[in-house]
Amino acid sequence: MGSSEFSLFQQSPKKRSVFHKAPSLIADGFLFVGGASMALSLVWALLTFINPSTSIDNIITWSTGGCGPDLGSDPSEPTFYDDPNLSYAFGEEPMKDWDLKRREWLKLHPSFAASEEKVLLVTGSQPNVCKNPVGDHLQLRLFKNKVDYCRIHGHEIFYNNVLLNQKGTGFWAKYPLLRASMLAHPEAEWIWWVDSDAVVTDMEFKLPLERYKDHNLVVHGWWNMLYEEKSWTSLNAGVLLIRNCQWSMDLMERWTSMGPQNPDHEKWGKAQKSLIKDKAYPGSDDQSALIYLLIKEKDRWADKIYLESEYNLHGYWLGIVDGLDKISKGYMEIDREVDLLRRRHAEKMSLFYGAMREKHMKDRGFWKENVRRPFVTHFTGCEPCSGEHNSMYTWEACWNGMQKALNFADNQVLSRFGFVHPDLLNSSLVSPLPFDFPA
Repeated sequence: MGSSEFSLFQQSPKKRSVFHKAPSLIADGFLFVGGASMALSLVWALLTFINPSTSIDNIITWSTGGCGPDLGSDPSEPTFYDDPNLSYAFGEEPMKDWDLKRREWLKLHPSFAASEEKVLLVTGSQPNVCKNPVGDHLQLRLFKNKVDYCRIHGHEIFYNNVLLNQKGTGFWAKYPLLRASMLAHPEAEWIWWVDSDAVVTDMEFKLPLERYKDHNLVVHGWWNMLYEEKSWTSLNAGVLLIRNCQWSMDLMERWTSMGPQNPDHEKWGKAQKSLIKDKAYPGSDDQSALIYLLIKEKDRWADKIYLESEYNLHGYWLGIVDGLDKISKGYMEIDREVDLLRRRHAEKMSLFYGAMREKHMKDRGFWKENVRRPFVTHFTGCEPCSGEHNSMYTWEACWNGMQKALNFADNQVLSRFGFVHPDLLNSSLVSPLPFDFPA
């Protein structure tokens, strides 16, 4: 009986047991409860003196915040939502003092305190059934892809399939939705629009939001192509990050003034065409409108716009899909060399392992275009819902390309669940992932 593990259960004869101390403990307990009750009464009396409308219910509500956003209460103090003149739509009353209104709302809802990391991804499709027989299937898979990315990165997502402005169709449908999303989500610092035909093909890549701390709009593009060549492909407006602020409200008011809701929108198409020589679409489109503003109103807008070219915020699919198998092999080579990257882990830990993998990719010189995973692969011109693809390529090329990109992305998700698509062109086939793969 002299071993250490048994001594833990032995009572020292020189010490009184806890049972001998029971009367003392009970007395101390009564003293503590009494003191705590008196302190609570004093706090409540003081709050009532400062604010007669204070009740014990208010105190309980304040104490239930805990960790994360408080979804259980909404203070009664008026906010911009109580303004009967507030409009969620363009073409009515322009938004004014949005930064102040948003700041006051956040002050009343401190658990939602804004940060650079709060992103709302917004996407959508047309309200009608797709004409293309496989269109609705593709729309579902394209949406699932974005949901997967948001779940892994802790972003929220909103999918819309109605026109908020009946005149704002086609290219222009997203802007009424972006404005309404800013008003509906004052807690979100960034609204991330992603066209429905775009696929997130690097599930581990984290948006470098710190890089954009001095900017309010981020699109993929190149300044030299914009100002020297005045090219329509100098930027892409199909995937964009826009900050939830007054500057963005003002930009969208000006931007959409060239859209179909303006009776003079036809003249804007001609003005854009005269400036942008390689513009193919005769009417006014949102991409041409942004290029027009950056050239003609540079002093007003350019300083707050970031043209991203260091990674594929938008990647043209035709130059990507044929190289996805080779990219997969490059990542497997890294995983084969680094034991820890082959370790099974919870999906919630994906970003930790993704950051580790990125470091090893950079060390090996793999962190460059056509070797690293493209962040977003955009199927511009394929029109998955209507099937009315650009005549430059066939529908078969679009279909195969989308299958490869979606399964390439899905493998990064399914691997956390123990499975993988062995063939990127076969969406229905999955195989169990062997332990320690790909050692």
